Amino acid sequence: MKLTNLKVNHLKNPLGFSVKNPSFSFQVEESTGRHLKSARIRVSRTEDMTDLVYDSGERTDISSLSFIPEQEFEGGIRYYWDVCAEADNGDTGISSVAWFEGGCGEEEWSADWIASPLDKEIQPVMYREFTLDAPVSEVACARLYITGLGVYEAGLNGEKAGEEYLAPFYNDYRFWIQYQTYDVTQLLCPGENVLSVMLGDGWYKGRFSYLDEARVTEIYGDKFLAAAQLLITYKDGSQQKITTDENWKCLPSPVLFSNIYDGEVYDANRDFRDCSGKICARAKEEAVPVSRASAPKAKLTERLSVPVTIHERLRPSLLMTPAGEQVLDFGQEITGWVEFDCKAEKGTRIYLQYGEILQDSNFYRDNLRTAKAEFTYICDGSSAHVRPHFTFYGFRYVKVTGMTLTRENLDSFAFEACTVYSDLERTGRITTANEKVNRLIENTLWGQKGNFLDVPTDCPQRDERLGWTGDAQVFCQTASYHMDTAAFYRKYLKDMRYEQRINQGAVPFVVPDVLSVARENMGQEAPDMTANTWGEAGSCAWGDAATIIPWTLYQFYGDTGLLAETYENMKQWTDFIIHMDETYCGGGRLWQVGFHFADWLALDNPDKDSCFGRTDPYYVASVYYLYSSLLTARAAAVLGKREDEAYYGRIAQEVRDAIRKEYITPGGRVAIDTQTALVLAIYFDVIPEEFMEKTASRLKKMLQENGMHLNTGFVGTAYLCQALTKAGLVKEAYTLLLQEDYPSWLYEVNMGATTVWERWNSVLPDGKISGTGMNSLNHYAYGAVSEWIYRSVCGIAPDETAVGFKKAVLAPCPDRRLGWVKGEFSSAAGVYKSEWAYEEDGIRCQVRIPFDCTARFIVPDGMVLKAVDGAEPEEVKSLSLENVKSLTLEAGSYQLLLQEA
Repeated sequence: MKLTNLKVNHLKNPLGFSVKNPSFSFQVEESTGRHLKSARIRVSRTEDMTDLVYDSGERTDISSLSFIPEQEFEGGIRYYWDVCAEADNGDTGISSVAWFEGGCGEEEWSADWIASPLDKEIQPVMYREFTLDAPVSEVACARLYITGLGVYEAGLNGEKAGEEYLAPFYNDYRFWIQYQTYDVTQLLCPGENVLSVMLGDGWYKGRFSYLDEARVTEIYGDKFLAAAQLLITYKDGSQQKITTDENWKCLPSPVLFSNIYDGEVYDANRDFRDCSGKICARAKEEAVPVSRASAPKAKLTERLSVPVTIHERLRPSLLMTPAGEQVLDFGQEITGWVEFDCKAEKGTRIYLQYGEILQDSNFYRDNLRTAKAEFTYICDGSSAHVRPHFTFYGFRYVKVTGMTLTRENLDSFAFEACTVYSDLERTGRITTANEKVNRLIENTLWGQKGNFLDVPTDCPQRDERLGWTGDAQVFCQTASYHMDTAAFYRKYLKDMRYEQRINQGAVPFVVPDVLSVARENMGQEAPDMTANTWGEAGSCAWGDAATIIPWTLYQFYGDTGLLAETYENMKQWTDFIIHMDETYCGGGRLWQVGFHFADWLALDNPDKDSCFGRTDPYYVASVYYLYSSLLTARAAAVLGKREDEAYYGRIAQEVRDAIRKEYITPGGRVAIDTQTALVLAIYFDVIPEEFMEKTASRLKKMLQENGMHLNTGFVGTAYLCQALTKAGLVKEAYTLLLQEDYPSWLYEVNMGATTVWERWNSVLPDGKISGTGMNSLNHYAYGAVSEWIYRSVCGIAPDETAVGFKKAVLAPCPDRRLGWVKGEFSSAAGVYKSEWAYEEDGIRCQVRIPFDCTARFIVPDGMVLKAVDGAEPEEVKSLSLENVKSLTLEAGSYQLLLQEA
């Protein structure tokens, strides 16, 4: 038996996260058994596991998905843990040792907040010099607990602390501020040491949000602030603590300017360090004492954000454009920045501009709107490795001026595009015989990478980059197939809860809700949520992120503790809808008030300049009213909240009845005749079963009348292929997937897209960008089709009767036009594999079910089962193969032969 993938709160070896009530999880990769009989979890203060502080003992109730021990753990201590397990056949194993370590704990935090006394436009560096109380060889460990506003980079003796960037990340600083923990043991040195922190504007202080450009700076604050404590523990048990206080000094940093949207200016002549990493003489002469600052009203907490780190590094090719520009093409749209090596004369300015696309083979960036997206480096005459510190860009192309580039000398500058996003584990992989479909799947993954920088954003490049809830909602299941998203969304949902508490349960359009903060700062009144004009909170589909994301996490990860934590999101949002219904709509169980994006950017509106689809927004709102009520009832059932379960269950049924009465004719016709209206009716079981075939026929005809093209927007597209599959129109779903002309997913691929676009026609067939007002080339919402590819093409889906993929539904829907598919998904319970290929004797399927799991294999409609190679399922023993419609498969590998009936 091999035990792997040990996680605490869905993170491997987490440092600086809360450990008061940790959830332990693990996987069994290899075993001669099939099911888990018992497990034992041990926690020790030592890596050799001899100083136990917790021992569960051998227990049969330990789930590999989540086990919460009956005790709390202290912050500031590194705990080591392992798992021992036994299978149903007696096979046993013990894992390697993993660890977890919390922050310092509120009671241990003694640092003052300090502020820069410099002009508020000057980006500062603050530092403190100190010497160790004992030789560096006597240091057992050293931890730096630190935060800064806006964003910061900490250093010790000239070396960067940690491998993450843009800390303390982006949350609503009105309510909570995260501090980070770094292991800096190896950065200490004999003699004098220097601890420093550089600060940039970031989300806190810089220009942010797409509102009035001149008035949306300093949204959360106007002062640079920092708080830190360095705790050095010596081998004899003594400790030395260095904290932020009046002994710190401050001076202008080499970052002359930084902004999330506009970029950065870095003057190497202003570097404050000498070659040894110490503070140079010039800097010491300029330094002034810091100011003590009042602590922000927001609560200072241990981190919840997953580290934002560098992942892939891409090398460019050099383009010389017709306009005479030097442009680097990195071949892939990414989020991050460019690093390079440089040595040039003192005062030389090297200037980088970032863009997504070329126009007429020339550099172009007009679709970034007011975002300048630039980087300027001012040389000091020495050799340097250059990168920005407090910004990021969404780009494929970079225009370079200030240095002469040729294909011969390009390598000498070591240009690299660094992809920067939250450090999430890749979990899903699918390849097919169709390279364009493969590129589409990769595009949806790259869209996630580019927009999962601490917050699930809409886009990473223009003057927006906000946590739009609608985009996050429609994409969350695709995201959870591609990557392990549990810890990432947990932080997002915490921000959402804070926003809901001050909005009567309503969910803002964006989380964190920077738009309302900016509005308040500009002295504007809050929009009326009962009006049908653009507001800032309470839209259907967008607000339903509060129910859909928590339920998705429960389905994928099976963590009841996480569901309990996010149940407040679900309940608050559903109660808000009920309030809107009962207060403004007469309690008729229809949501017919307020502003709704609904089927945003659909193509079926006769007004081609409108961003709104033709589907009645109140119909869409009422369908989501049904769904959120239903999900809240299901969550209440899981959590044992029987009164809530009954209440929200009753609401859901009343809403369903009201929708049918209002929008379904007695003859079974959906009164709103759009693709999206029918898709929602099918997917959400709005249409009565007896009218399903009729509705499916109408949807098929609508597609045919549109040349087998979709015209759906953000809402309809997310469920389109799934609804078609549910209605028995698998062939039609494949036709949409494989469609190559506009509008379609593969049209984008044919046009050279390497991520998913915001609009179906973001780029026209002649290569011209279709507009600049709202036209992102990295916008993952339409990439939600990958969920259907995982569920129905590859055929790996969760089973709600046993969450966390302890049970799965394997329901591949082969189509000869695709040829073959290979897929795997590393679920919370283990790795599932599903493959199929058309061969001479039929369709050969291969599936693998992980240890301690079962799966229900569904024989596709129109096909029969001809052979099963593997342990014989019960159904095969009692029925002839050709009569078997589904099989229950235990852990193991199987080959199945299907033939068309």
